[in-house]
Amino acid sequence: MGTGRSGVRANATDWVIAVGVAATLLVTGLSGRHSTPHLELLGYALLAAGGLVLVARRRAPLVVLAVTGLCAVGYQAAGFDVPAVAYLFAVYAAVRAGHRVFTVAASVIMLALLPLAALAAGSHDTGEAFAQARGALELAWLIAAGAAGEALRQAERRADEAERTREETARRRADEERLHIARELHDSLTHQISIIKVQSEVAVHVARKRGEQVPEALLAIREAGREATRELRATLEALREEDPTPPRGLDHVAELVERARTGGLEATLTIEGRRHDVPAAVERTVYRIVQESLTNIARHAAAATASVRIDYRPDTLAIRVDDDGKARSDAAPVPGVGLLGMRERVTALGGHLRAAPREEGGFTVQAELPVERTS
Repeated sequence: MGTGRSGVRANATDWVIAVGVAATLLVTGLSGRHSTPHLELLGYALLAAGGLVLVARRRAPLVVLAVTGLCAVGYQAAGFDVPAVAYLFAVYAAVRAGHRVFTVAASVIMLALLPLAALAAGSHDTGEAFAQARGALELAWLIAAGAAGEALRQAERRADEAERTREETARRRADEERLHIARELHDSLTHQISIIKVQSEVAVHVARKRGEQVPEALLAIREAGREATRELRATLEALREEDPTPPRGLDHVAELVERARTGGLEATLTIEGRRHDVPAAVERTVYRIVQESLTNIARHAAAATASVRIDYRPDTLAIRVDDDGKARSDAAPVPGVGLLGMRERVTALGGHLRAAPREEGGFTVQAELPVERTS
């Protein structure tokens, strides 16, 4: 949006300059004495064209340089002794765009043709001293216009280089921080999770080898260890990669519900609406909301049942997780790290999250995430 407004302002500025230069040239031409009256109409047309063509100097600086130069030579030959103001603007624009060699070559040709055109029209014959002074003045103005264009080009180049350097520095620092976090997670969590996973695997193996019934809690611990290992590996890969592929999404919500059942919770999953593709970030957030909600139910709610409902709507994806735990509506919930994390994820996507006790008892987590349908 900002870029569009700046483009409109730049275009309006170009038109103001072009019309202003054209008007200046025409007024100067009208106030002067013309040595060839039969070419007045042609001269006025060249004066106007030389000014108005400046509106395209940003898009086609070399074309504008050539056109303004030819117009200047043309109206000088038509008997209009008017300074080549439009050509100076064109020189500035061409040098600013980086076309220095072409601009110098064109200006040398201009300095040679303008006196010849003036002499051919007989517009001034005041002697060699005047011609020399006029040539020196034109050369000085050309050098000034070229120098101004080159100075601004160098300033813009330095500004671009500084911006690129800042972006590269910020990106490098972000990469270093991401790798640092990955190393910290690896050092602090991988070992402990691996121990839990190995110990639970051994316990299940020994129990089955002895012919004993494996407790559901032990199976849930083993599965949680496996899942934690997968999640940690995916997180570490995401931190180490610049554009990681999301490891979990809507297709894996059923696994979360099934795992909750394995842990002794009577969990159900209901999907409503016509399924359509949603952004990967939304899929990832839905998975995390369901995962965190079921984890909180298992840890804190003392619930017997839980329901997960996903509703595909035209412009939103709604998620609701209910349980029949010990939470009561007259007791304000204390937001933990999990709930805060969910709220941050949902807010970052422009959605809304509500997490509160239900009037009939238990707890509910509701989220609505805006989506743009891709199919």
